[in-house]
Amino acid sequence: MFKTIIGGTLMLAATLASAQEFISAPRLDPQHQEQLRQAVGSSQRTISNVMRDAGRNPEQTLSFFAVEPGHTVVEIWPGAGWYTEILAPLLREEGTYIAAHFDPESPVEFFRNSRADFEKKLERSPEVYDRVQLTVLDFDPDTPIAPAGSADRVLTFRNVHNWLSQGRDEAALVFRKMHAALKPGGMLGLVEHRARIGTDLETMVRTGYVTEELVVELAEEAGFELVARSPVNQNPQDNTDHPEGVWTLPPTLRLGDENRAQYLAIGESDRMTLLFIKK
Repeated sequence: MFKTIIGGTLMLAATLASAQEFISAPRLDPQHQEQLRQAVGSSQRTISNVMRDAGRNPEQTLSFFAVEPGHTVVEIWPGAGWYTEILAPLLREEGTYIAAHFDPESPVEFFRNSRADFEKKLERSPEVYDRVQLTVLDFDPDTPIAPAGSADRVLTFRNVHNWLSQGRDEAALVFRKMHAALKPGGMLGLVEHRARIGTDLETMVRTGYVTEELVVELAEEAGFELVARSPVNQNPQDNTDHPEGVWTLPPTLRLGDENRAQYLAIGESDRMTLLFIKK
């Protein structure tokens, strides 16, 4: 690793052009890589989601996480199902896709509505989503996201800041739940908005950017070991200093037309992409 100066702040950047930083990172074989490529390129994906591929790099990201068609994969808080559109078809025949979504009976209206919309999405295309398994990720220590030791991969995309908004202890609980769901040797693939080194917790919650140091700390506390980092989702144009935090940038563009061209030119946030193993 080396350090690059962005906006007057030292931020981590990867030295390698390849997806793997460490030789211990797994690699997909050519057949699985082609199946992943086909899933990303499927005509069944919604056009609005496909248009965001340039900012989210799904093929490179899932390749780095070494997601295979025969795996049992748990995705944490899949939201509207952006990655579901890729993972559910990829895993439908040989593997298992588990969506650990919001509690449908949550006291939070947004959570209830998001879960209901996700279920409607599955119902509209049963030929694609009929084998999706739905579970819950909440902050009850007695509610598992999947049977213990059952998953080959647990994946989460831009969610750590949401857990931290409930408190550090709650975020730590989620990492323990993800660890419990994985088989020994199973892996956690994680993407998150990356904060400047030294950012305090209050600022992380307010801006949506989280330090890589804290993510690794939470993972290691739960029993994970960091396997590799990937530069695939980094964005050196993002200095993380925005009036409305990460939501200033696309796709949210919380400021509306104010400096819209500037924020569109920056693009989506700078993100860490980390792979951990359960020993």
